[in-house]
Amino acid sequence: MRIQFLGGTGTVTGSKYLLEHDGKRLLLDCGLFQGLKQLRLRNWDPLPVDPSGIDAVLLTHAHMDHSGHVPRLVKQGFRGPVYCSRATRALCELLLPDSGRLQEEEADFANRHGHSRHRPAQPLYGEDDARAALRRFEAVDFDIDHATWPGWTWRLQRAGHILGAASVRVAWQGGSILFSGDLGRSDDLVMRAPEAPPPADYLVIESTYGDRVRPDADTLGMLAAVINRTAARGGVTVIPAFAIGRAQSLLHGIHLLKRAGRIPAMPVYLNSPMATDATRIFRHHLDELRLDAAQCASLSAGVTFVNTIEESKRLNALAMPSIIVSASGMATGGRVLHHIAAYAPHARNTILFAGFQAAATRGAAMVAGAPSVKIHGAYVPIHAEVANLDGLSAHADREQLLAWAGGMPAPKRVFVTHGEPVAADALRLALEERYGWPATVPDYLEARTL
Repeated sequence: MRIQFLGGTGTVTGSKYLLEHDGKRLLLDCGLFQGLKQLRLRNWDPLPVDPSGIDAVLLTHAHMDHSGHVPRLVKQGFRGPVYCSRATRALCELLLPDSGRLQEEEADFANRHGHSRHRPAQPLYGEDDARAALRRFEAVDFDIDHATWPGWTWRLQRAGHILGAASVRVAWQGGSILFSGDLGRSDDLVMRAPEAPPPADYLVIESTYGDRVRPDADTLGMLAAVINRTAARGGVTVIPAFAIGRAQSLLHGIHLLKRAGRIPAMPVYLNSPMATDATRIFRHHLDELRLDAAQCASLSAGVTFVNTIEESKRLNALAMPSIIVSASGMATGGRVLHHIAAYAPHARNTILFAGFQAAATRGAAMVAGAPSVKIHGAYVPIHAEVANLDGLSAHADREQLLAWAGGMPAPKRVFVTHGEPVAADALRLALEERYGWPATVPDYLEARTL
């Protein structure tokens, strides 16, 4: 078996791992690079293998840094199946067309306003490309061995990160490799804990929080404190949140705080049609959640779902304490940018981030204390309070990553991926010191024979 690391190295984005064995090629994850410009430019680079020569794609979950490059791959000639869990397919049906549509809108905006160096600006792919790609998706069940080709088997098991998220074990005659995918937390508000890892000869593990341990803290109490002090100023709490996973956790947390009387009975708006649709999908996959049917239904209790552009615009003139939850989670695009532009210049308001912020995103800049951020071609001053609650992240921290990995027999080698350089190396060192396992942080495009 040969593995080549086509993404998710030196960064938390662009996850792609190419497996080649006995004349077959499997691409494990097919994500977009995000954040720094030099990373985003990789989305346009040709892969070191012709897409038409890839036999299948296997996705760990629906987030764009793991699935968002699939339409581009199909556009360039890939004609095989895209395997994933049932919930991942349902969520990709929301995410991928939206990604294509946003790219078309951004290209059109850049062309009309001269914000691009390219003439004309082009999207990486469009909405129609995404819908064409979705026709290649084949949903499969967890915990079943799939024999796609002679000599290969693979199996999905629940990873707990978001709905449908999986770890993947691939086996071949003479060996096996386990991909953690993005691992959820053992104490997540909504998702069940990741399942224990099976034995494997090799392990590829994510390291988003490989250098951080979350202190034991009352996350709901911290959320309440931010909301309460903003309300006391007469301000609006704007929460950039990923439409899938984070938005639902926030709605559940806000509902619990309201029911307990820990925050005032103020209006709550969910301004993300995708998050609205994703919330409905959650009700069909209760086996992955800590919530029962009634608790899942309560995610919508007391929430105003905002769908139209006109309704979204009216949110920018709220005159009383309110909460707006809107995508995207790192303020890289979407409707939340209009809310940040409206509310960030005023000190009474709060922009509350809810988890990891990748390098060079607006979210990372604001959390680091940037005095302004550029939105739609203009700089917006940041006078509002800016807060970040890591306790709401959907990623396992270092201790949880180590505990999960420690549930399997010693592998021959661990490859530490999907983390910023400091985080990945910290997890590498921790694996070596705690378990004595040989661990490597692979380079971009590095290849290994297993």
